[in-house]
Amino acid sequence: MAQVVQDRMNGTDRMQIAVCDDEKAVREILKDKIEKACRETGMACQVKCYCSGEELLSAEDMPELLFLDIQMPGIDGMDAAAQLRRRQWDTILIFVTALSEYVYDAFDVGAFHYLVKPFRDEKLREILIRAAEQYKKQRQRACREERGHSGNAEAQYPETADTERYGTGTAVPHAIPAQTPGQGFQGVILVKRGGISTAVPVESIIYAEVFNRKVTLHTTNGTLEYYGKLTDLSQQVGDHFYRTHRAYLVNLKYVEKYDAATIWLEQGKALVSKKQFAGFVKQYMRYIGGRG
Repeated sequence: MAQVVQDRMNGTDRMQIAVCDDEKAVREILKDKIEKACRETGMACQVKCYCSGEELLSAEDMPELLFLDIQMPGIDGMDAAAQLRRRQWDTILIFVTALSEYVYDAFDVGAFHYLVKPFRDEKLREILIRAAEQYKKQRQRACREERGHSGNAEAQYPETADTERYGTGTAVPHAIPAQTPGQGFQGVILVKRGGISTAVPVESIIYAEVFNRKVTLHTTNGTLEYYGKLTDLSQQVGDHFYRTHRAYLVNLKYVEKYDAATIWLEQGKALVSKKQFAGFVKQYMRYIGGRG
């Protein structure tokens, strides 16, 4: 059992979970499976059901974890998810569907997982444990922001004074290039957030991903988030990086293996779209040849 489950579940702290599916039988079966998996993993949870996208979107509070069907009359699951993201809800989203062709669309709305029916109870249990880990990270991040802390990842990098401000005096949160675009691993980028500029060595970036206008840098020293565009970052870091997907930018230095859908890196993994796969292979072979 994952340690995070033992850490956060104390019998009173319950993860709020929702199931949204237009078929009553499916809702009840999935609710029973989730409650059973929670009991087996020692996870305290409360499960609520919604019969449509409209009912889900009319709820006053969003759950911390949402199991969402895609094919529903009216507002379907993909549209409902997009509206939730536009409202800035950071619900951990898991699509449950019998169709696999929507998997790339699911990542466009920041889905945590894509569960294809039928699935084994063991798979559901595994996903719940991982979702609890993700939820714990989100809670820790929110607590740090409330206390005004910049986070552990920022503390691992040298910081410089931030004097650039606009309008009401709020610090401008974006990445600033500290090297000429296309020069590869020369220099750093400066990430500005919360009034602090953090120097991030380009060569330490394993990959970057974007969701809801927020870029997350996964580095050898941890993760760092800022509001910005992945397109701007790709122009700053040079030819050792490749845009494998609209939501992912990969450092070729850390690629360990890949197939037509996924790239496994030294730490973590990234998606590769069908449109970008051939270009990625060509760029990676060129990189390997140059390094050799």
